[in-house]
Amino acid sequence: MKITIVFSKYPFSERSPVLPPILEYLAAQTLQADPSLEIELIDANKTPVNPDELNTDLVAISMMTVTAPWAYRFADECRLRGLRVVLGGIHPTILPGEAAGHADAVVVGEAESIWPELLCDAKAGKLKTIYWGRKMALDGIPVPIDSDLKRDYRFRAFFTMRGCPYSCRFCSVPGVYGKSIRYRPVQEVAAEIETRAGKVWFNGDDNIWGGDIKRNLALFGEIAQGTRKYWYGFGDLKTVQGDDGDRLLAAAGKSGLFSVMVGWESNSETGLRHFGAAGKQGSDRIEAIRRIQSHGIYVVLFIVIGGMYDDIDSFRRTLEIADTLNVGVHPILIMPLPGTDLFEEYRSCLLPGQGWEHFTGINAVFEHPDAQMTVFRREQEYHRLRRDLYSLGRIVRRISMIPLRGFPHSHFLSFMKEISMHREMKKAHQVWQEKYLHM
Repeated sequence: MKITIVFSKYPFSERSPVLPPILEYLAAQTLQADPSLEIELIDANKTPVNPDELNTDLVAISMMTVTAPWAYRFADECRLRGLRVVLGGIHPTILPGEAAGHADAVVVGEAESIWPELLCDAKAGKLKTIYWGRKMALDGIPVPIDSDLKRDYRFRAFFTMRGCPYSCRFCSVPGVYGKSIRYRPVQEVAAEIETRAGKVWFNGDDNIWGGDIKRNLALFGEIAQGTRKYWYGFGDLKTVQGDDGDRLLAAAGKSGLFSVMVGWESNSETGLRHFGAAGKQGSDRIEAIRRIQSHGIYVVLFIVIGGMYDDIDSFRRTLEIADTLNVGVHPILIMPLPGTDLFEEYRSCLLPGQGWEHFTGINAVFEHPDAQMTVFRREQEYHRLRRDLYSLGRIVRRISMIPLRGFPHSHFLSFMKEISMHREMKKAHQVWQEKYLHM
């Protein structure tokens, strides 16, 4: 039996330099369950895929909310050809009934627990409509295969834990993966990174240093014992303000951490309360940023903007924060995703007739009560903010402010990452302009 595993196509111009980890992880899981199976991996963002040209027995499609419309169309076309289709990912987990209308089987939750069963059923021609995955211990996860896809990407992504104890109202992670953190064994993670990561890799954890500090210190120490590699990921601000903050940061830096994106979330206390995100900020988040920077680690703030509590000046204030703190900023126009508390709050205000492909973080998707915050004006201010944040002058100024402790890798790698954002920002702005020219 042959299985074609497809990563769904994004609806916007920006492309990630990270190889979608689900492809190589699920391939390894498949071969562990049944080594006789033949596997084909396709990232639809890199390789055009035509259902009429597929020669396979089962099509497994991984999808997110923003890629759901493409995934459903592709799945429908595959089924018209008589191909069996399995849908999985966060979006089908949250809306399995919707997904089931486009598939022979839907995986809800984490695939590791039920994938061998699904493969057996597929071989027997007896697929169930829904496969309910369960949260399992993360021991013994097979090392992702070393596929030919790596040549099309700059980095691979790895994960070391699942779950998040915080309850940010815009985030679906606690609902999907749980509020208790489950950890992969340190030795297994370090071995995987040693054999599969290139010189630079991405840590896909929701919080690279939160939770069990002793475990994370052990992980950073083990990674540092291997071949010198450099990495970046997501972190909170609260953890590094604790007594072990500097020790944790030093260990992370020694293991190759050159940049971290931290959840600043909102510029205002009102916004933090609205998001339920104040708990992971700690008592002094500016001090936390200064502490991270002192270890030669480049800081990028994740900021959600354009919400009900924001006004038109919130875009300007975001730029001021970047300049004052010498940090990068990754701004996101608020997108209330299904499965979150925020979605239920914003449901009545969502623009009519729009599909999931608009939930990208670069589109305004709801009516704002402030007359100045029209859909067009929010998107216009968003693109202006990104243009200013990623101007060459600002990029050079920020990188030059990284302490020498991080030289040269934090400076060089962060500069390359920022330049990539500069290029993608220009593409996204052009696409946005063309959208309004054709309206």
